[in-house]
Amino acid sequence: MVLRVEQGKGHKDRYAMLSPALLDCLRAWWRTARAEGKILHGGWLFPGQNPVDPLGVRQLNRAIHAAADLARIDKRVSMHILRHSFATHLLEQKVDIRVIQTLLGHKRLDTTALYAQVATDLLREVISPLDTLQPA
Repeated sequence: MVLRVEQGKGHKDRYAMLSPALLDCLRAWWRTARAEGKILHGGWLFPGQNPVDPLGVRQLNRAIHAAADLARIDKRVSMHILRHSFATHLLEQKVDIRVIQTLLGHKRLDTTALYAQVATDLLREVISPLDTLQPA
């Protein structure tokens, strides 16, 4: 249940989580796009204007902005903000930071730890070990 992302952030290939709900949507897209000739046999799931090429960064940015407009999101959106939000939501769900590090493809834990600065709700819930001690 993973997607292979080629030449993602930092021009790295990596794998991303694939939820069953997204898999259903992608299968429906694949069936429709194949029937309409938008996807070549053995080609990209998200082809560019030329089906031999992958979807370009500019096209992806346009799609993200169009989706934000449809969702009536007034905040600034970008691929990086989606990535940042993904990591922050995982932290808020108490997913281990080393798991998030792997999902984001970070080599160093320090890089992933930067996301912890944003997850302030999670930080507020942390109970100090001193507060769990029983008086003698």
